[in-house]
Order: sequence, then structure tokens, then C-alpha cells
Amino acid sequence: MPFDLHPLTLPDAERPARRDARAVALWLLSVAGLVWAMVAIGGATRLTGSGLSIMEWAPLSGAIPPLTEAEWRRLYDLYRTIPQYALVNQGFGIEGFKEIFWLEWIHRQWGRLIGLAYAGGLAWFWLRGRIPAGAKPKLLGLLALGGLQGAIGWYMVASGFEADRTAVSPYRLVIHLGLALVIFSALLWTALGLLRPEGAAPAEARPVRRMVKAAAWAVVAAMLAGGFVAGIRAGFTYNTFPLMDGRLVPEGYLDLAPWWRNLTANLAAVQFNHRLLATLAGLMAAGSVWAAFRRLPDSFARRAVLAFGAAVALQYALGVVTLLHVVPVALGTAHQAVAVLVLAAALVALHALRPKPGTA
Repeated sequence: MPFDLHPLTLPDAERPARRDARAVALWLLSVAGLVWAMVAIGGATRLTGSGLSIMEWAPLSGAIPPLTEAEWRRLYDLYRTIPQYALVNQGFGIEGFKEIFWLEWIHRQWGRLIGLAYAGGLAWFWLRGRIPAGAKPKLLGLLALGGLQGAIGWYMVASGFEADRTAVSPYRLVIHLGLALVIFSALLWTALGLLRPEGAAPAEARPVRRMVKAAAWAVVAAMLAGGFVAGIRAGFTYNTFPLMDGRLVPEGYLDLAPWWRNLTANLAAVQFNHRLLATLAGLMAAGSVWAAFRRLPDSFARRAVLAFGAAVALQYALGVVTLLHVVPVALGTAHQAVAVLVLAAALVALHALRPKPGTA
């Protein structure tokens, strides 16, 4: 079996420790699932323009939604002071405000749920002495990252209140998204390490692991580039594929000066870079699948690499469909959610390809 999920098959002295490790791993996987859902909710919040509807950072009191008409009116009046209202939503009334408010409230509430699930679970396992040896520093580090993510979330939202802005800073958006991916990856990798402490792949798997690792980094680069696509709404232009307005490299790719601003602020360049990185990731994932078929026997490691390749292919196709349909909310949200699936598949494949102890 790929993971030791049956502590009763172990010697008596090892059973309690493995049972505890399995329990902690399942808890971490559950929290990772919540983070996955959070990324999807965040995508929907961004696509519907709901992210600036709550202008107060109230980690505790904000858990209670408006209960009176007077409270609704107070929050609506606050929202009316920011540029997004004046430039985008002016006159949509308190009912229109409620529509965008609820999605942002759910987004923040989900963050509170993640914090409660993680902090509560950590306290429960810690007080009962069930944290596996050596895992406490990692788990405390994850707790700190979660707190930092909440602060960065508000730092991102606050950028949308600045003069002439109708959305958050794309740079802060990418930082927020990137940290979410770091947290998800750390949760998943820690859980996998608890379920399977030692590698099991033969020496022949090393080239495959190198290829999967390179493809995984290409995937991460494409995801961060996608953050800039989202941040400047570059997906709503050049809605053709594979060419962009009839050209492979779009006209105006280097219109901005200095040149490096094109990487994050030029609609044509930002979308082209995302396409290019996604294509490179797809080709590298296909190469990993080919190498796995050639070098690996039928095993969990080989199936994990195949699943990674399938996830990348699914994400690429979904990205093209989303672009051609001019980024409807449902497809855009699915594209962001499947990106996390690709990341998860990459991590599972890399973990399964870890070499056996002592392998040359």
C-alpha cells in the first residue's frame, strides 16, 4: 500500500505512535481541504467584485452579520465612500450592496472556520500528547502562517480603498494567493510525511522525480502569473486561442517603460506570459508522464505521476474554455479551484517519488 493506514499491522510498540500520526495527518488533510475551498471562494469573490464590500477588519465581531436595518445602512454608507462605489456601483442601492456583501462575508467567515479548525485541532492533539515527535515546530509554523495570511488579506483589501481604485492591488493579490498556496502545500506535505515517513521509490525513479519537480515549478509560475491576469483583469481581453488578435506574440507586448512593468501591468504581456508558462507546464507534465511509463513499474508512484499529468491537461483545457467564454464566474472559479488540484497532484507525485533510504 502507498501509505501505512493500518497501525494494527505494526509491532505493538509502534502502534500508538502510528495511530497518532495517522490521526494528525487526517486532521491536516481536512484543514487543507478547507484551504482549497477558500481559494475557490476567493476566486468567486474577486470575479463578482465583492471583495471591497466590507470596509472594516473585525476578526471577532465581524463573525456576526448585520442583524438590523440600521447596521446595514451603516455598512452601506461606509461602502459609498470608496471609489468602487462611485465608479462602478453608484446607485445600485442597499439591495445591490447586500448581494456583494454576503459573498465577502462568507469568504471571511470561511477564513475564521479554517483558523478555528486548525487552532482547535492543534490544541486538542497537543494537550493529549498526540503530536508526533518532531512535528510541533512545523505545526506551530503553520499556525503563524495562518495568522499572517489573515493580516495580508486585510492589507490586500485596504489597497482597494485608495483613490481612483476599483479593485485591490494586483501585487497584493498575488502575495495573498501565493501565501495561500504555500499554506496548502505545507499542510498537504506535512500530512503525507506523517502517513509515509520514508520514501519507497527505486533509484530508477530519480530522473522522473527531477522532471516532475521541474513541471511543478512551472505550474507554480503559471499560477502566480495567473494571479496577475486576475489582478488586472487581463482575461477579459484577447479572448481567442491559440493566437492573440491573430498574432502569436501580441502587438504591444513591450509598450510600457521600464520594460519590467510589462510583466505585471501590460494586459497583452500578462496574458501571453500566463499562456506561455501554462503551455510549458503542460509540455513538462507530458514529459513526466512519458518518463514514468518508461522507467517506473506499475505502482502508486507511477499512477501519481499520471494523475498529475491528467490534472494539468484538465486545467489547461479549462483555462482555454474560460478564456473563450470571456471568464464567466462559474468557469473562472473552477479554473482557480482546479489549479489547487494540480498543485496537490504535483505534491503527491513528488512525495511518492522520494527515494528509499540509502538508495544511491
